[in-house]
Amino acid sequence: MARILLTGFQPFHNASSNPSQSIVEALSGEPNLDTRVLPVVFGESSREICNLIDEIAPDFVLALGQAEGRRELTPERVAINIDDARIPDNAGNQPRETAVESKGPAAYFSTLPIVEMVSSMRAANLPAAISNTAGTFVCNHIFYAMQHHCRDRQIRSGFMHLPLMTSQAEEFPGLPTLDFELMLKGVRAALEVLR
Repeated sequence: MARILLTGFQPFHNASSNPSQSIVEALSGEPNLDTRVLPVVFGESSREICNLIDEIAPDFVLALGQAEGRRELTPERVAINIDDARIPDNAGNQPRETAVESKGPAAYFSTLPIVEMVSSMRAANLPAAISNTAGTFVCNHIFYAMQHHCRDRQIRSGFMHLPLMTSQAEEFPGLPTLDFELMLKGVRAALEVLR
């Protein structure tokens, strides 16, 4: 069975929870699955995920993050070499028009089987689609950093955004949400493709 590193993020920007953290905590302790929750901080988060990859040497890395406004579980196709934050991170950093890696290429594609992951989630009757933009905040930051870190390794890695949880509806009025148990089922379906 493949060894998988699954990461999520802490809450950020006045939110009291983050679905990616909740998912990671719910799946913690499963066989061959290493789970970590990352800080929503530029630089610190990318160093931490790259250190984890070196320490664990997984076969696959799936990083999860929250995307307000999304209705589906969305594996990301591409990470771009730009940090451009519309809001500060949890340490007050707000980089604008800054490269993630100064000598890195413009972009990296996910090396995860994202088409199969979406098919698996849809087969479980869950809303899922490929996304072509991971944004320019900390989610894209770690996505790009880990793709750059794994570029010459036999490690397949990528990122998936999650909708808000139903329990976050009061904090994010008017935005779409998805029940946590359905989201958990979706992440499990995506992970099954990697196992």
